[in-house]
Amino acid sequence: MRGALFKRLLRESKAAALLEFALMLPVVMYLGGAGIEYANYGLAQMRISQIAMTLADNAGRVGLSSTLATTQLRETDVNDIFSGVRLQSAGINLTTYGRITLSSLEYTPQTYDVVPVQRIHWQRCLGKRSGTNYDSSYGTTTTTAGSTATLANAGTAMPLGMGDTGALVNAPLGFGVMFVEINYDYQPLFGTLYAPAMRIHYVASYIVRDTRDYSMIYNPAPTVTPSTCNLYTT
Repeated sequence: MRGALFKRLLRESKAAALLEFALMLPVVMYLGGAGIEYANYGLAQMRISQIAMTLADNAGRVGLSSTLATTQLRETDVNDIFSGVRLQSAGINLTTYGRITLSSLEYTPQTYDVVPVQRIHWQRCLGKRSGTNYDSSYGTTTTTAGSTATLANAGTAMPLGMGDTGALVNAPLGFGVMFVEINYDYQPLFGTLYAPAMRIHYVASYIVRDTRDYSMIYNPAPTVTPSTCNLYTT
């Protein structure tokens, strides 16, 4: 009887489509999930890239302008553009799962210089991630650097510039460049099913477009808390 039943099942074709669908459903779901995950990863890459470029661009434009003097960059200006980053990156929680470093790479003669020196004059940071995979890969400076127009807060000399080997960014003589580095832990939709833990890394830079006062970064009254790189906040 069992043999006859088995032969009957082999000849049965009424539910063939349903059986084929049941067999293929796990494969289709797995491949579909992979497509969604990789599309989300690509979208995260694009968003991080755009955030880095927007931050560098905005940092190269802001400041207190006057027709009688050069533009002063203030701590409140930096905090304002970081507020823009928070809004722009809210969908991916960048400040929770990543770290942003904004560096002012300058090649401008200061009053205490004998000759012009290219240096990281100051750095400001945003984000909770810490460690060698998240802090600046291309040079650091002190938290007080650039806060006064003195040799003690001159920053860190970077004669070769900032960036990866073969793609170093240098400031033109007499100007500054806003250099942004972002490191972000990608947050997958399906855990580690399709991909291991991945860190997205992007850099961007824009030259300062106005006639900026490069002597220091100002903090006039009412003063604000600078976003220095010893802070790890969202």
